[in-house]
Formats: sequence, structure tokens, C-alpha cells
Amino acid sequence: MGTASNSVTKQTLYIVAGIAAVVGFMAGVVFSSLQTESYPVAQNNRGPAPQATVQQGGVTPQQASQILALEQRVSTNPADANAWVQLGNTYFDASRFDKAIRAYTKYNELQPGNANVLTDLGVMYRRSGDPQQALANFESAIMADPRHEQSRFNKGIVLMYDLGDIQGAVTTWQELLTINPGAIAGNGTPISEIIADAKSKLPGAGQ
Repeated sequence: MGTASNSVTKQTLYIVAGIAAVVGFMAGVVFSSLQTESYPVAQNNRGPAPQATVQQGGVTPQQASQILALEQRVSTNPADANAWVQLGNTYFDASRFDKAIRAYTKYNELQPGNANVLTDLGVMYRRSGDPQQALANFESAIMADPRHEQSRFNKGIVLMYDLGDIQGAVTTWQELLTINPGAIAGNGTPISEIIADAKSKLPGAGQ
């Protein structure tokens, strides 16, 4: 997350489920500030089109041990913001959406305005099937850090694929290019190409 002393930042992409077509690939991609890639879905552009809601996974013995220790820490000291964000990270890794949301929300109450945590919280809301709350958190992340690329990319994903607002997604991604003209997606596709593809789906495009 890059937000607490024991957190590690990799600014990585998470793929819910990839497919061969760029558009399908993008529908299942979200930028996350989380530190590991432990989801049981390969980054391979294959498989069915992703859904906004993903089945929550199990917890490994290591994660269970981490969760137990962190839950004890926050129970003993509810003001330990670092423990809350680590707990959120661990639940994120385990695909325990509701519990990750709880932990990140508590962190935000203690340490508001962290764009990375807000972005991860938005990812968890999207994966729990609540795109409106996901969008709200990505927008809060942008307000906290106007140059935060992950939150802008994610906002476009939610607008286009969850809420059907193609123009809103195009505008959001164009704003991303003003920050980083060379921005690319996890599969190497330039954001400029993604914008062009989205524009081709606008009403009246190609006429």
C-alpha cells in the first residue's frame, strides 16, 4: 500500500479474469496499490468475460495466522492504523471482500485521504458487486492525489463496464493521459488505444 511502515508498494495490476480481446481484458482489470499478486486467476487473457462480483476465496494457513494476529492487535488497540491497513491487505489477498472493506474503512477513519488505501477499498467494493461505492472511493482517491493514476484508470473501468458510461470513461482516461501520456495497461496496451476503442463504441461512432 505504501501507506504504513510495514506495507510494500508495487503499484500492480489485478486481473479478475482475462480474455483475448483487449476490451474484454480491460473489463476485468483494476489497478491496485496492494503489495502481492495472490489471486487464483492467471494474468493470461483467457477465459470467460469477467463479472463485477467475484466469488470470495478461501484463506491459507499463513493468512489465517496473519489475520488472527492482526485482529488481536486491532482489538487491543483500535487506533492502530498500521494494523488496520495490514489486516485489509491480508483480507484483500484472501478475497474476503467484506472484511477487507471493514478494515480499510477503519483505517480511513484514522488516517483519511490516502489515495492508495482508497483505491484498494474501491477495488474491494467493485469485487463485492457495488460499483457505485467503488466509484466513490476512486473519486475520493483522485481528490486526495490528483496525479494518482490507478484510481483514474479504475474509475474509467467502472464507468464503462459497470455503469455503461462510455463517454465518462473516455473523459477519465483522457485525464489520465494528461498526467502520464505514456500510460499503458497491464497487457502493454497504451491507454490511448483503449480510449480509441471506447470511442468506437459511442453512439454514432463510425457514421
